[in-house]
Amino acid sequence: MSVCHRGCKRQIPSDRPRLNCTLSADTNSERVFLLGPSHHYYLSKAALSKCTQYATPIGSLTVDRQTTAKLYTSAQFEWMSQSVDEEEHSLEMHLPYIYKMLAKHFGDNPAGLPPLVPIMVGNTSASTERALGQILAPYLADPANVFVVSSDFAHWGLRFRYTYYRPSTGSALSLSSSAKSPQSPPIHESIKAVDFECMGACESGSHGKWLSTLEETGNTVCGRHPIGVIMAAIEEVRKDSGEQHAGQFKFIRYERSSEVKRIGDSSVSYASAFAVI
Repeated sequence: MSVCHRGCKRQIPSDRPRLNCTLSADTNSERVFLLGPSHHYYLSKAALSKCTQYATPIGSLTVDRQTTAKLYTSAQFEWMSQSVDEEEHSLEMHLPYIYKMLAKHFGDNPAGLPPLVPIMVGNTSASTERALGQILAPYLADPANVFVVSSDFAHWGLRFRYTYYRPSTGSALSLSSSAKSPQSPPIHESIKAVDFECMGACESGSHGKWLSTLEETGNTVCGRHPIGVIMAAIEEVRKDSGEQHAGQFKFIRYERSSEVKRIGDSSVSYASAFAVI
């Protein structure tokens, strides 16, 4: 499941249905893997939490230290410091919703809730994403595990250094601050078209297509790497099971913080999807 993380006011309408259908679907769930991008700390692989619990305003979630310790034995993982852990909002923003959905079906006793496996994914290469996917594939194939992936989509505007625009005719370009605001199509329609192209690449189930589409458009999907890791893991599961269409993502909601009409405007896109192995 891919869900957004930037702001609570935008996150609630976009994410609640996904958390409901994913975390409430099976009360036999034994653990929840939560993957998100790193916004403040540079790393080229993935990092694990050393915490024993994550606190939320409505209760605490236990971190599955046995699973994180096992993952750490791979060279693809490192430990997060507590300060790095506390500063990363991509994981934090989902915790109350995860707690609420788990408590709804397992009871409001933190000790009785399935534990959490938080994973912060860095600026990973394609090969590293495939390596991480191979490690996580057995967990993904296990129906006792639930995976939540945190990401927003396009961060468009001069302040984000991303002004990619596709005119109705001609080649795509990056708009400059001195350019006249285009109308054919309006900027927000171009943003939507690029987002939907990237969403289509994700729905294709091809890790390679996901990467090539991001490379072509430059789309500022902040969770591109955790999504890439999960897509690589799904490819591994398909390879082992022989089921070629297992785990394909389906996008079910798309939102934007605003509709950009002028070059000086900005917006953040939010898209939510689910996949069933």
